[in-house]
Amino acid sequence: MKSVVPVFFLLIGFAAAQESVPMPLPPIAPSLPDIPEKTVIAVFDDGVQLTMGELKQIFAVLPPENQQVAMAQRKTFVEQWALMRKLARMAETDKLDQQSPFKEELLYSRLMVLSQAKLSRAVNDTDLSADEVAKYYDANKDRYKEVRVKALYIALAPGEGKTPLTEEQAKQKAQALLAQARGGADFVKLVKANSDDVTSREKDGDFATLRPKDNIPDAIREAVFKLKAGELTEPVRQPNGYYLLRADEINYRPLKDVQQEIFSELQQQRYAQWLKQLNDSTKVQFPEPAFLGQNAAPPSPAK
Repeated sequence: MKSVVPVFFLLIGFAAAQESVPMPLPPIAPSLPDIPEKTVIAVFDDGVQLTMGELKQIFAVLPPENQQVAMAQRKTFVEQWALMRKLARMAETDKLDQQSPFKEELLYSRLMVLSQAKLSRAVNDTDLSADEVAKYYDANKDRYKEVRVKALYIALAPGEGKTPLTEEQAKQKAQALLAQARGGADFVKLVKANSDDVTSREKDGDFATLRPKDNIPDAIREAVFKLKAGELTEPVRQPNGYYLLRADEINYRPLKDVQQEIFSELQQQRYAQWLKQLNDSTKVQFPEPAFLGQNAAPPSPAK
C-alpha cells in the first residue's frame, strides 16, 4: 500500500514516496538546460512565477546528492516545490508557525542560517590592501624560503652486501664525513662514495627543494632552515640512520606567487580577531544558580 503522506525526496534526500523503494541516482551528473535566467519556467497555481535564475538559486542550497537527482528529474522537483509552498501557506493560515514545537524549530533554523551567513560575510568582506600584503611578506620572508638541499645518508642497515652499523658507529661515520666536508672535501664525491640513499646519490646528492610548510620531519626542518648557502647540518637522526644535509641554494618565493596565500592568512587572522571580540562582548547573566548546578546561597540568619 502506498503512503498517503508525500515524501519530498528531491528536497530532503529521502526515498521516493512509493513502497519505500530508494530513488536511484543517475550514473552521470546531469546539468540544467541552458535557458536565460529571466525566463519563466513554471507558474504555480497561485499565479507566482518561477524563473530559471530563481531555480538555480534554489538548487545552489541543496546538498550535492540532492542536486543530482533534482536536475535529472526537474519536473518532479518543481512540482514538489509547488506542493511544499502550498503546505507552508496552509500551515501559516493555521498559525502552526506560532505553535510549539514548530515555532522553536523555525527560530532555531532562522538563527542557524543567519548566523552562518554573517560568519561567511565576515570572512569574505575582509578589506586588505596590496601594501598590507607586501608588508606582511617583508616581515615574514623566512616563511617563503626555499632551500635546495643535497644529502648524504648513513643507514644503520645499508643493504645487501654491507655490514649493518650500530647507532654509535653510524653517528661516528656521519660526524667523520661532516668533518671532511667542512675541511674542504668535495661533498658530491663524499656522497657518491658513502651515501646509502641510492636515489639522491645517483643525482650527485640532490635531495629536494624544501619549504618551511612542507610535510617533512621536524628535525630536518629545524636543521635545514637555519643554514646559509653552502653550509652543512650536524648529523640529523632519522628512524633508520643519519643525514648530512647541505644547503646548495637559498631562494625566496616571489611576492606575486604567495600574495593570495598571504591574503587568505591575513583574512583568517582578522576573522579570528573579530570573532573573539564578538564572543568576548557577548554577555549572559544566569540569575538562577540551580540552572548551573550550583547551590543557592543559604538564607541570612534571622536577627
